[in-house]
Amino acid sequence: MPNGRETVAGRAAGKRALARRPDARLLLIHQNFPGQFRELARAWAARPDLQVLGLGRDTAPGLPGVAWQRYRLHRPPAEAQHPYLRQMEIAVLHGQAVARTLARLARQGYRPDVVLAHPGWGETLYLRDIFPDARLIHLCEWYYGKPGADVGFDPEFPVGPDIHARMRTWNALHALNLAQCDLGVSPTAWQRAQHPAEFQRKIVVQHEGIDTAYFAPDPGARFKTPSGVELAAGDPVITFVARNLEPYRGFHIFMRALACVQRRHPGCHAIIVGGDEVSYGAAPADAPNWREKLLREVALDPARTHFTGRLPRADYRRVLQVSAAHVYLTYPFVLSWSLLEALSTGCRVIGSRTAPVEEVIRDGENGVLVDFFDVEGIAVRVLEALDARERCTAFGEDARTSVKRFDVDEAGRGYQSLVMPQCKQGNKHV
Repeated sequence: MPNGRETVAGRAAGKRALARRPDARLLLIHQNFPGQFRELARAWAARPDLQVLGLGRDTAPGLPGVAWQRYRLHRPPAEAQHPYLRQMEIAVLHGQAVARTLARLARQGYRPDVVLAHPGWGETLYLRDIFPDARLIHLCEWYYGKPGADVGFDPEFPVGPDIHARMRTWNALHALNLAQCDLGVSPTAWQRAQHPAEFQRKIVVQHEGIDTAYFAPDPGARFKTPSGVELAAGDPVITFVARNLEPYRGFHIFMRALACVQRRHPGCHAIIVGGDEVSYGAAPADAPNWREKLLREVALDPARTHFTGRLPRADYRRVLQVSAAHVYLTYPFVLSWSLLEALSTGCRVIGSRTAPVEEVIRDGENGVLVDFFDVEGIAVRVLEALDARERCTAFGEDARTSVKRFDVDEAGRGYQSLVMPQCKQGNKHV
């Protein structure tokens, strides 16, 4: 695909979007479009008074019903680049590719009123040069290096000065993003607090929202594992979900706790959802991935341990619906949608006592909090949840009620007031 050119389907969708005459034009930019903007984009695209156009890298999945275009990096980063600057060069390449695509759209007469973007890969570095008058809103997901956060949290993986120097250099991109945006939005107060104090005044706290109507309990739910075992709501099922199975999301701790649980509860099954790539941190030095490394370390019953890889949304929901004990562990880092979706589905969640989990879970009310490193404590809490399965109805209702504030309708209204204050409140979801 030539640099800056979208597919034939994307070009046709883009032309249709450009032809509309709305009250406001909204451009959504995410290298993995729609990314965190999935629910917002779907709702906004259904409104006749808004023209929504998405922009994502050529590897992005897109979103049915939302017009979007692709960009492509014209080359990979240089092999000889200084390791501290490698991520910055990648950001420049993303910014360049986006700017070229936007310049072509500008020549066709496109002018967005508002740009909502995740700038973490450098996409908006040069946007002001193309659309200087657009209101630029950045999703401020994370700023690296603050004490008490993810780096250095886990003593099992010590970090040296090289890591800190690399992060400080990488933060140059995030500081530039903060300097040039009109407004920043962080999903949680914890994530906002990681940014430099001088920038926090322009960052508001607003989550992107989850579909609580979709992620709802189903007492009749059933899930068939890859090995053919069929599990149903009410069975002693332990669940664990992460985009990728890695230490940042406590996979190593969970596996050790699961081994303890299996020794004490011979009838339980575990469904583990997630890929074998690396989203955060690093790959293990002595194994192809963290799954294989932990399977070498702990003794699990393969007949009761079900790795699914990543799942389609409907299958993922069924996993949550059959769960009797859902374990969510994370370093002090970005909050996962999966925690909110598990609570919305009525799961009994055993979560790590780390921020921002503590913003969501109230210990003993809508979930249970445990120390991230307490393998025995996690195992005990899981066993308690399995034993109390039939008595957990009220607990699940409290869990579901507690995440109503994260519903996409609420998020849409919050984002509407921030992103498009000049537009009227519209249909449901916005």
